[in-house]
Amino acid sequence: MALSVLRSSAIAYRVALRRPAVTVPGRAVRAMASAEEAAAKAAAHLADTEPLTIFDKIVSKEIPANVIYEDDEALAFRDISPQAPVHFLVIPKKRSGLTRLSKATEGHKALLGHLLYVAQLVAMKENLGEGFRVVINDGPNGCQSVYHLHLHVMGGRQVCVSSDILCNLWTVA
Repeated sequence: MALSVLRSSAIAYRVALRRPAVTVPGRAVRAMASAEEAAAKAAAHLADTEPLTIFDKIVSKEIPANVIYEDDEALAFRDISPQAPVHFLVIPKKRSGLTRLSKATEGHKALLGHLLYVAQLVAMKENLGEGFRVVINDGPNGCQSVYHLHLHVMGGRQVCVSSDILCNLWTVA
């Protein structure tokens, strides 16, 4: 089924590219954008049909977590292996194809902004007004271990690390 969805979106995209340009301003761009939206939705569907991550299981309450914030779009919970006195994660409740930051599309802008807003909101509730660090690991070279976008928020002391040891300090589940 996933292959047929991907194939049909690829066909829709190619058809949109073959459409003649329309003289009405914005119409040709709109046709291409809708084809790109269809392709993005198909890709997001495929990403979300991959095996559930530990974060998906935390969102669905299959695995317990020390949740410190929750709304319709985001969940924040304490890291099980903290690297600072205060260390929590902020995740989107639905992956929506956003398994890593480098997979973000224009359609993710509002969600990404919301995740950063939640990070600072919870940081303030955790008394991190003097400062905190937000880290997003991306891909194998960025030490990402769970392919469900997540923000690490750390504080409670000055968090300064050289880049060569960053991977060793912040490899977390």
